[in-house]
Formats: sequence, structure tokens, C-alpha cells
Amino acid sequence: MHHTTRELRLATALVEAADTLADDFEAPEHLRRVADQCVDLLAARAAGIMLVDGDRSVSLAGSSRQQEVALDLLRTQHGGGPCVESYGSGLPVPPVSIRVAHAHARWPDFTAAALGHDIASTFAVPMRRGGTLFGALNVFAPTLPDDSPSGSDSEVLLAQVLADAAALGLHNRHQYTRYRTLSGQLQQALASRVRIEQAKGMLAERWGTAADRAFLALRQYARRRQLPLDEVARAVIAGLADDAELRREARETP
Repeated sequence: MHHTTRELRLATALVEAADTLADDFEAPEHLRRVADQCVDLLAARAAGIMLVDGDRSVSLAGSSRQQEVALDLLRTQHGGGPCVESYGSGLPVPPVSIRVAHAHARWPDFTAAALGHDIASTFAVPMRRGGTLFGALNVFAPTLPDDSPSGSDSEVLLAQVLADAAALGLHNRHQYTRYRTLSGQLQQALASRVRIEQAKGMLAERWGTAADRAFLALRQYARRRQLPLDEVARAVIAGLADDAELRREARETP
């Protein structure tokens, strides 16, 4: 089966866009590479990504090629623009002539800036995974939109596939981070429980008393001094806890 160079480049781009589980993953650099792939595949002048967190905070990433242009065009969309419109609707914004949009007062701040950067046309696609929207990918082209339906549709479709792959990568990264955090918390809780059991056993053996009574003494000691129980257990294991005070707690515990 014959594959064109562009198809192979797209396959590589999709793999890179979804590959987010490396330990050294950094979202800004990852999104910049996605924008770079978009510029390369679509022969665009620049591309940018607007990422919106759940708390509505926004982060921006621009392609290496014309990065300042991409970032400036994203920033000027505070009053409206293709990226904001695509994110708001969850749908692609088809290719549009910047001059036509400016003449019709559509996104005035954005189109004025785009004209200043010699951008002829633009379009945007949402970055989505299922029902979750992560942001939008904006493409800035040096030529007018292709008037043929097949031409403009294929560019938007290609950008959408790349944006979906990037959204899948971000979704996987969020899940990966969540589960790693949960796993770490569970491991800490288990280690803490083991230390408490060890300290309880040491005190019970040392005092010749029941393990439950030793635990009550540990807990009461920690409460009176407003210390975490695990911290007291560590001190007992290390031989740093005040044994006389602990014994007193044991005697005073009903």
C-alpha cells in the first residue's frame, strides 16, 4: 500500500499529539509541538492553541514559526475571535477571509491585528474529548480560503483530527496524574498505618500491656500535643518519644 509523505507526517503528528504520559511531560511544550505540526501539515503561517481550564483560566501556546504573531492573535481575541467562538460553540469555525470579516465588523480587534500581521485567512477547531472541551486550535494562513468545498473541508478536517488527538492526550494526562496522585496518597496512608501498628506493638511489648491500650496512649499523646498520630509513631520507632509521658497517658486512659 502506497502512503504519501503527508499521510506519514500526519500519522507521526497524531502519535506525538496523543503521547502525554512521559515523566518529563510539559503542557506548554507539548501544545507548541502540536501547533508546529499543524503549521507544517497545512502550510500555514502560524497556529495557536487556547487552553481553558475548568476554573476558566486561559493559557496560550503558539507555533515556533511566527510564535509572537500567533500569541498576539490569540491575545487579541478577548473581545471575540475564531478561537473563542469555536470553544464557545464546540464547533469548527470554517475558513474566513480576514478582510471580509473586518469589513463586516466581525471580531474587530482580532481582524485588525491579523491584517497588521499580513494574515489573509483563518479558521479554528475545538479541542474536545467526548463531552469535554479543553480549548481550541486556531490556524492563521497567508492565503485566502480555498473556495472549493473539498479544499476548505479537508483542511478543517485535518486540523480537527489533530486537535482531537491533542485533546485525547490531555485527557489521558489528567487521568494519569490523578491516578498517580491517588496511588501516592494510598501508599502514604498504608505506610502511616504500618508505622502506627509498629509503634503500638513496640509500646505494648515494652510495657507488657495490651496492644489496644498502647494505641489509646499513642492517640491521646498525639491529641494533647496536637501532633499527627503518624508523627508520634515515627518518634516512638526512632526512640525519640518521651516514654514517661506516653506511660502517663496509658495510665490515665480509661
